[in-house]
Order: sequence, then structure tokens, then C-alpha cells
Amino acid sequence: MPTGRGPLTRAGAPGVPDAAALTEAQVSGGSPVARLVHARPWVMDVTVAVLMLLVGLVGAVFAWEAAAGARSLGLYPRDSLVERTVTATWLAGASGGAALLLLRRAWPLAVTALLTVASLASLLVAGVLGVLGACLACALYSVAAAREPRTTWWTFGGVLVVVTAALWSWQDLGLIEVVAWFGAATGSVWEPDTYLAQPLFSPARRMGSVLLLHALLLLGVAVGSAARARRLHAQDLVERYRALARERDQSAALARAAERAHIAREMHDVVAHNVSVMVSLADGADAAFERAPAQSRDAVRQIARTGRAALADMQGVLGALGPAGDDDRRAEPTEVDLPTLVARFGDAGVPVRATGLDAELPDDTSVRLAVLRILSEALTNVLRHAPGSPAVEVCVRRTPTTVEVEVLDAGGTRPGDGGGTGRGLVGMRERAALLGGHVDAGPRPGGGWRVHAVLPWSDEEGDDR
Repeated sequence: MPTGRGPLTRAGAPGVPDAAALTEAQVSGGSPVARLVHARPWVMDVTVAVLMLLVGLVGAVFAWEAAAGARSLGLYPRDSLVERTVTATWLAGASGGAALLLLRRAWPLAVTALLTVASLASLLVAGVLGVLGACLACALYSVAAAREPRTTWWTFGGVLVVVTAALWSWQDLGLIEVVAWFGAATGSVWEPDTYLAQPLFSPARRMGSVLLLHALLLLGVAVGSAARARRLHAQDLVERYRALARERDQSAALARAAERAHIAREMHDVVAHNVSVMVSLADGADAAFERAPAQSRDAVRQIARTGRAALADMQGVLGALGPAGDDDRRAEPTEVDLPTLVARFGDAGVPVRATGLDAELPDDTSVRLAVLRILSEALTNVLRHAPGSPAVEVCVRRTPTTVEVEVLDAGGTRPGDGGGTGRGLVGMRERAALLGGHVDAGPRPGGGWRVHAVLPWSDEEGDDR
């Protein structure tokens, strides 16, 4: 009997689409400008580069005036071209730094290294740092925003040591000098006694420039680290959302699969059992139509009763597919009439000899329904796959803790209906497993087939079976 008795296969679970409705931009929120920058990062890069270039152009004017004032005070020879050298170097640093900042998002470390070299060259050639210090702060912001903290702090330390040493050794015109010497060339004419080869070294003035540089670099690293932390937090929230969405979709898919399996099992029970009986009754009625019209008429009536019962069961099962209401419940039989069930198969030509059908079943509806479905499935398999079996024994036993159902057949004498879907055995085992029981099904040593189900039960509410 192949149905429910052959090897079982399990269909693969359907794939679950990855829900990715939430994005980092939505998590970050912010003003319209922030959303624009997040969507088009190049806007911020261009803005910063243009800002550095404008600051450099304005600063070049002040640097020219400060260099001219220093020369008029005798800090540079009168015939020196210090204004031109300082201004040209200042403008070159501003334009070069602005151009490099356009590439800082793609190559933050390389841009930082090139800006450090440019700062050394500017200090060595003209003794000014210009806006390259601010450009270095922007580059370190990109490093901190894109790289690990270890890389960020190593880069920060290297830039700080190198540029500080160069600034302390070579800077002539810093912020303090620009403020102090600006406009000195336009004041009263003063002829110094001695012109110096270079401006006097002043630790106080150099310390002011060093502190300003340190503040700028630290500010760049701090803001970049905060931006990186916000981005990682947004990514973490998005990943959590996607994980929850996947879990939700998987739970829904499992629920749909369980519902489909339930409906398929119920439809199998209704259609396979009742239709098998109806087919056998129809064949018997056709064979007895000429020689025994009364028996043929009784078989037709039995077919009608079986068909009405099957229709009612199918309506109950298919009702679960409709819209859910407040009192939505699956229609399942609560009255179990085992003698009628066995008699129906007897009318269909199965030589059933039954014992224990009058045993009082537990009040638990799930146990009573499982007994009905398992017995019906076992007899249906005999009807379909062991036709002509000379003897079929049915035994229902109730013990203080279990209900046992056993169906034995001696094997068919005619060919069966062919292979089945395998749902019968799966359905019996699932029903028993839901109650904490089990079903054993397999061939008998002397021929035929045996189905043995054990269903635990308890009188006390809430006891585990």
C-alpha cells in the first residue's frame, strides 16, 4: 500500500525577501540641508574647498600688509621682496589645499599626507602656514569619519608632531604677527638702525600658533569621530530593522505554510476518505443494479449521505480561507461516531471486524478528533491500496493515560489505486505528535499492513501529555 507508506520528501521552504525599506538617511533625519549633503556628498566637498579658497584669498591681503609692516619695522631688509614671497606662497597653499580637499572623501590618508608636505614646503619657503592648517583639520575630519580610531590617532599624532616641529622652527608670520604688524607700513616713517636678516625668534608668538594649530587638528578629529559614530549608529539601526523585518517575514511565511499544511491535511482527510468510500459504493451499486435493486438503492443513498457529509466538511475547511472575524474558528467535528465510520467502510466492501468502538473516549476534543481522523485514514488506505483484503481488524483501547488505535489488514488480493501523495501518514503522525503521542505504520511480517497510534490524555486540566 504505497500511500502514506513510502519514503517521504520535504519541500524546501520558500525564500524570504529581505525588507530594506529603511535607509541611513531616514534614520539620520536632520534638516533639508543635511539630507541634501547625505544624498550628494560632493556638495559638501565643493563647499569646503570653496570656503578654504575664499579664506585664503582674504588672508593673502592681510599677509601682504603684515609682511610689508614687518619690513618697514626693520625685521626684513628694505629691498627684500618678502611681501611677494609670502603672498604667492599663501595663495599657492590656499589653492593647492582647496584642490586636495576635493579628493579627501575618496583618499583621506593620501590627501592628509600631501597637505602635510605642502605645509612643510610653505613654512620652509616663506615662513607662513596660511590656511593649510585649516585644510589639515578638514583632512583629519575625513580620516576620522572613514577609518578606525587606531588609524585616526596614529595619523593625527604624525601630522601634529611633524607640522608642530616645522612651525616652531620656520614660521615667521603667524596669526599673532599678522594682527600685530598689519598696517605698520602705512604709519609714520621710521628708519631702523639695523635691518635683521630674519625676524626675531619669539617663543610666545610661536606658542600661540602651535596652540591654534593643535586646536584646529583636534577639532577636526573630534567632529570626524562624532560623524563616524552617528553613521555607525544609523547603520546598526538599519541592520536591526532589516533583521526584524526578515524575522517578521519568516514568521509570516511559517504561519502561511502551517495554515496550508493544515488545510491540505483536512482536505486530504475529507476528499480522500469520503470519495474513496463513495467510489466503492458506486461500484457496488452498479454491480448490484440488475440482480439486487434494493441493495443498489441502499448504496446510492449511502453515497448521497457520504457526499453531504463530505460537502459539509469541505465547507468547514474552506471557511478558514475566508476573511477572519471576531468569532472565526475552524469548523471541526466534536461528535465522534466510530461505529458509523466503520460501518460506512463496511458498506464500501471492507470486511471490518472491530472491537472497542463503544469505548468511552476522553472529553478532550483534540484527542477525539485525532482518533476519528487516524482510524478513517487507516481504513481509507485499506480501501484504496489493499482491495479485496480478506480480513481487516480494528481495535480501539482506552487506558488511564492513553487511547490506542490499531488497524490490521491481511493485504490486498487485487491491484490498488496506485501511488499516493504521502500526506496520509504525515497527517496521522502530525496529529499524534501535537498531542504528545506517536504513530507506527509498516508492513506486517506475515503480509499486510499495521497502523498503531498511541495518543496520551489526562483528566486534569493543564497537565502535559
